[in-house]
Amino acid sequence: MLLISVNMYSAETIRIKVENSTVGAPITMGIPFPQGVLESPDHVRLLDINGNEIPSQTTLVTTWEPLDFSVKWMWVFFFSTGDDEYILEYGPEVRKAPIEGDRIKVKNAQRTGQSSLVETGPMRFTIGKRGGGFIDHVLLDIDNDGFDGNDTIAVVDGARGSFLDILDDLGIDSSKAIIHRTVRERGSGPLHTIVRLEGTYTYGREDNRDSPFTIRIHLYAGKSYIRVYHTLTYTGVPDKHIPLTGQHANVAREDYDEIIDDSETTDEGWMEPNDRIAGTGLSLTYNLNGDLVYRSGYKEGPWSEQGESKIYNAQVGSNKMASCFQTGPKPDRIPPVPNSTMEERISGFAADISIDGSPEVEVDRAEGWADISDNRWGIGVGIRNFLEEYPKEIAFDIENNRAVTYLWSPKAGPMSFARSSLRRDQGMIANMAEGVTKTSEVVIYFHKNNVTDEEMKRTMDYFLNPPVPHASPETYSESKVYGQFSPRQENNLEFERALDYKFEWELFNQHWEPWYGMFDYGDHMNMFFRENWYRWENNEPAIDYMLWLQFMRTGETKYYYAAEAMSRHTMDVDNVHWPADPVYYGDTNDAIDFWEHDRAESVATPYLGVGRRHANQHWAAILSAHVWLQGWLTSYYLTGYHRGLDIAKLTADSYTRRIWGEHDLRGRRLYLSVWNMVEVWDATKDPKYLADLEERVNIMLELQNGSSQYDNLVIDRYGYSQVYASHGLYKYYQLTQDERIKQSLIRHARAVRDNPPYNHEYESLLATIHSLILGYEFTGEKEFLDEARKRAEFLKTDELNKTFEQLGDQKTILEALQDVSHLPEKGDFQATVRFSTNWNPEHGLRVFGWTHIYSIPWLLNWLREE
Repeated sequence: MLLISVNMYSAETIRIKVENSTVGAPITMGIPFPQGVLESPDHVRLLDINGNEIPSQTTLVTTWEPLDFSVKWMWVFFFSTGDDEYILEYGPEVRKAPIEGDRIKVKNAQRTGQSSLVETGPMRFTIGKRGGGFIDHVLLDIDNDGFDGNDTIAVVDGARGSFLDILDDLGIDSSKAIIHRTVRERGSGPLHTIVRLEGTYTYGREDNRDSPFTIRIHLYAGKSYIRVYHTLTYTGVPDKHIPLTGQHANVAREDYDEIIDDSETTDEGWMEPNDRIAGTGLSLTYNLNGDLVYRSGYKEGPWSEQGESKIYNAQVGSNKMASCFQTGPKPDRIPPVPNSTMEERISGFAADISIDGSPEVEVDRAEGWADISDNRWGIGVGIRNFLEEYPKEIAFDIENNRAVTYLWSPKAGPMSFARSSLRRDQGMIANMAEGVTKTSEVVIYFHKNNVTDEEMKRTMDYFLNPPVPHASPETYSESKVYGQFSPRQENNLEFERALDYKFEWELFNQHWEPWYGMFDYGDHMNMFFRENWYRWENNEPAIDYMLWLQFMRTGETKYYYAAEAMSRHTMDVDNVHWPADPVYYGDTNDAIDFWEHDRAESVATPYLGVGRRHANQHWAAILSAHVWLQGWLTSYYLTGYHRGLDIAKLTADSYTRRIWGEHDLRGRRLYLSVWNMVEVWDATKDPKYLADLEERVNIMLELQNGSSQYDNLVIDRYGYSQVYASHGLYKYYQLTQDERIKQSLIRHARAVRDNPPYNHEYESLLATIHSLILGYEFTGEKEFLDEARKRAEFLKTDELNKTFEQLGDQKTILEALQDVSHLPEKGDFQATVRFSTNWNPEHGLRVFGWTHIYSIPWLLNWLREE
C-alpha cells in the first residue's frame, strides 16, 4: 500500500488500475484491508489521478471478526471517467462528498401478488408477482418531463417474460413463469442497486416438474440500461434408463438398503435423451412503431481472432423478423466433441444476421448484441460470452413486437443431458444432471432513437467486454486475507515462470481446443495424452481460486476473465442444486404459514450442495470431498458476484447434515471440509458454521495426536491434500489466534520435514512446501525454509526462447514446455511410467494445485524477505 497524502489531512491511499476502461462504464471492485486499518466503509473516497473526488458507493462485505470489527473486504462502486488509474483514499478523517443528481429508488413490495417499483432517474419499471417472470411496464422518460402513460416502451410478454421450455417425446412443453419473492441485496445503494427475483417455471404436462429460477437485476443511477443474471435449474429426467434400486457405493448414506452395481450396464436408455431444453431466455413486448431500424455487431475473420468490428444496419419496418444467431461445433457437447488437432484449429463456428430468415451476414463470430429502434426510441440487447457459451440468439419478432433473448437458441436443436456411453466413469454408471443450474449475463438498454453506432457499441461493451479493476498487487498480499503470499516480481523468475507458463498453457488450450459451449465454458480438461484432452476438471482443486490468486498477484486481465468464467461455471454446473426444500422467510402475518412449512414433508435431495466429480461429462459422477468453494467466495469478494456466496453456503449446509457419517470426518474429506468451512464462516460469521468447523478442527487435532500419524495432520493415503490442511488451519488460526492450532501446524511441519510423504510420489512431496513455510513463519527456524527451498528445486522452470504466440500451435508449445521443465519424469518409487506422470507439464491444473500454486507464492514471500 502506498502512503501518499493527497489532501490537507493524513490519509492512506491505494492505487487502482482499470484495464479496458471506458467513459461511463459501471465498475464494482472488492478491496481487502489488513486487520485494524479501516474502521468503517464510510471513511473512504475515490479520487481521479488529479485528486478530484469521483462519486462512489461503498459497501462493507465482511470484517475481521472475531478479532475485531475492522473492515476486511469492501466493495467500491463508481462510473469510470475513462481514465485507467484512480486513487482510493481512506482513514479516520476521510469522508465522501454527498451524492448529487439521480439516485435509485426501489419500492420493494414483498406481499403476495403485489408489484415492486424501481426507478433509476430516466427509467422506471415494475416487477409483478402475478405472472410474467421478468420486468414489466418499462417507462423511459426521454423528454425529462416526468413519467406518464406515453412513456411505456415495453411490457412483460404475458407469462413468458422469462422461460425454460422442455422438449420430450410428446413435444415442446412451454413454460409459464411466476415470481414469488423480490429482495434487495448487499451492495445496494443510491448509485447501484441489485434486486433479486425468485420464481418458478410451471408446465402444462404433469410429467414435467416445476423449475425454480433466479434473476438478479443490476440498476444504475441515471442510466436506462440494466444488467441481468438469469439462473435456470434443470429439473428434467435426463435419459431413459430403467430406474435403479439402491445407492451408489461411493456416495452411500446411512439409510442404504441396497448397493447399485456400477461395474457394467447394457441399458441403452442411458444414452437416449428424455427431457431436453428446447429454449430458454427472456422476452419483452416492445412499443415501437413505423419505420424501424435494426443493427447488430459482428467480427470479420476466423472465430479464434478478434477481427475488425463491423455493424450491420437495415430498415426493417416492413419485415417480420430480425435475428442474430451464434452456434458452434456440436452445441449439446455430448462426447465425442470435435476439437482442434495439435497443429490445426477446428472450424465449425458460425454466426448469421438474418432478416426474415434470410442471412444478410454470415461470419464465424457475432459480437453478441442487437438493437431495434423507431423514430422515437429503441431497445438494445446484448449477451455476454455470445460465442463462448453458444448457442445464442437475439431475435426481434417485428410482426408481434417481441424482443426475445435466447440463452439457448431453438435454432441449434435441443440441449440433451443423456450419457455419452455405457462405460463406467469415475467409478459410477450414473447421470446426476438433475439439479444442474446455469447463469447467463444479459444487458438490456432502453434508449432515445439518436444513439449512434459508436455509443451503442460502447454501452454494450460496458457489459460484454467489461473493464477490469485491480488494486496494486501489494494491496492483496499485504492485507494478509490469504496469508503472506508474494506478488509477482522480477526476481526468482525460475519460480514465477513455473506459474506463468502453466497458466498460459491452460488458457491457450481453453481457446485452442476450444472448451466452449453453454454448459462447458469456464471449465478446463484434466489429462492430456495421445494428442487429446480427457476429463473435465470440475474445479479440482479450486482451480478458479488459483486463477484469482494469479490475478491478484499480477493484475493481468486474462486471469480475471478465466477465473470469473471458471467460478461461474463450477458453482452452477458442477454442483447439485435441486430438489431443495422451500425456505421460510416470515414475510407474512399468519402463524399458520410457519406451521404448514414446518410440517411439510421434505422433498430435498440428500446430495444438495454436493460437488460433481471430474469426468468425461460434468454430470457423470459425484463424490464426497469434491467441491471447492474458495474461488466462489473470492469472486464474491473481488467482483460482487452474489451467487458465489449463495452456493458456498449451499455447500456448507451440506457439511452440517453429515450425510456420510464418520466417512465425512476422516481423510481428505475432513481436511478439505475444514478449508471450505473456515472460508464460509469468515464470509458469513454464522455461528452454525463455526460450531461445525470447530468440531472438524478438533477431530483433526485428535487424529494428529494419535499413534498412526507421526504428528502429521494428514494420513499418508491422502498426502497430496497437505495444502487443504495447511491453508485451512492457517486461516482458522488467523481468525481465532488459537495457540493449539499454531502448535499443531509446527508439529505438522516437523513431521513432513522429517518424513517426506511419497504415497502419490511428487504430488504428495511437493504439497508439503506450504506446511514447511508455515513452520518457518511460526518458529523462525531456518531449517524449515531450507527444506522447502530444497523440495522446490523441482519446480524451477527455464526460460522459453519464444513466446507462446511465436511458438504457434499446441504441438510446438508443448514440446517447448517439456524442454524447460525440471519436474521429474517419474517418481522415486516408479520403475516405469506408462504414459506420463500426473505432474507432467502437459496436463491441466488439477495436480498443479498440489504441486505448485498453493506453495510457490508463499515460498516467494519468504525468499524475498530473506
